[in-house]
Amino acid sequence: MSDQNMQDELTRLRAENAALKKTSAKGLSLKVSEKGALSVYGLGRFPVTLYKEQWKKLLEMADDIRVFIDANDAQLKTKDAAAPKES
Repeated sequence: MSDQNMQDELTRLRAENAALKKTSAKGLSLKVSEKGALSVYGLGRFPVTLYKEQWKKLLEMADDIRVFIDANDAQLKTKDAAAPKES
């Protein structure tokens, strides 16, 4: 790889890194998948990917989901990234 190619690649990677750092404060980012679906990154190991009509249905249920979470709080677990793994 020539010096110019390496410099161009370094510049590209720095720009990509800067763009990744500019994601929302929650560490979430959105992307259109190859098949035209909406993927949300940053919630877990894998993205959550749904088509737009699926997202709209889910968003319409936002209040119901909140009520359900509150009603079932004792049974639902939270994901704590700092929790030690059991052996």
